[in-house]
Amino acid sequence: MKRPILFLFLVALCLLSNAQSFSRADSLFISNAQWHVDSMDGFVLKQIHFNKKNCLGANQNICVIELPATSPRRVAFTFEERRTPTTVHASRNGAYAAVNGSFFDMSRHNPICYLRIDGKELGINTPQPSDSVHRKYYQYGSLVLRDGRPAYVVPDSTRMAEREWGDSNIMTAGPMLIHDGRLVSMRDDKTFVTQRHNRTAIGTRADGTVLLVTLDGRSKQSEGMSLQDFQKLLLYLGCRDALNLDGGGSTTMYVKGMPHGGIVNRPSDNGRYDYGGERGVSNCVIIR
Repeated sequence: MKRPILFLFLVALCLLSNAQSFSRADSLFISNAQWHVDSMDGFVLKQIHFNKKNCLGANQNICVIELPATSPRRVAFTFEERRTPTTVHASRNGAYAAVNGSFFDMSRHNPICYLRIDGKELGINTPQPSDSVHRKYYQYGSLVLRDGRPAYVVPDSTRMAEREWGDSNIMTAGPMLIHDGRLVSMRDDKTFVTQRHNRTAIGTRADGTVLLVTLDGRSKQSEGMSLQDFQKLLLYLGCRDALNLDGGGSTTMYVKGMPHGGIVNRPSDNGRYDYGGERGVSNCVIIR
């Protein structure tokens, strides 16, 4: 091997090694950080604010609900015909906790991803103007509830494949972030993927613990993440599977009995880093 080629090979190997070490360091830093922990009725709420640009290079406010496999609480979906705050979804359905759900049309209020609750179809995967056969890139992950516990399905490209499934409760969103313990490849041609935004996700650990996760954004106190970085965060939190839900101004986490009307993150729809920026949404994921 010629010396210039050998030199480049060694440099590449060194960079790869450093990248792997950096990831391990981030994982340990996030998992070992001083989270504020509240034990609730059947689940745990964890919160942390990284304010020295030390969470993947930025300030971040993260909230996590952990629902153990042994908990009597179950996951469910909600739907409102007109956009309704997550806190109202929760109160109307007797929820102990909730996060915003999948994507919807802001002006028409309807879901734009497939939604079925208790056997009733409430939303479909809306098509591209030029393609009514194949689904959009944010419709490639489906959350299926079986006995109140989530299973994760990566559907094929057929836009309405969910109609053939026999399950009673299905919420499609996307993209899938982690599947069977592996990071899912992300597109690099969509600002929705590559730029920093508020994020919401649901994930499951290998032991069956369900995680609801919100990451605030659009402020200097919490800058948000690209989907690639959000993947890493969810992996560091222990997720074996994780599905991206609606984010941005929709990102909201509610926990019954907490201050600020139960809102525990900082919804951004009012342009301020406080608890007052909750947006009306079409559907939610709740714990009841």
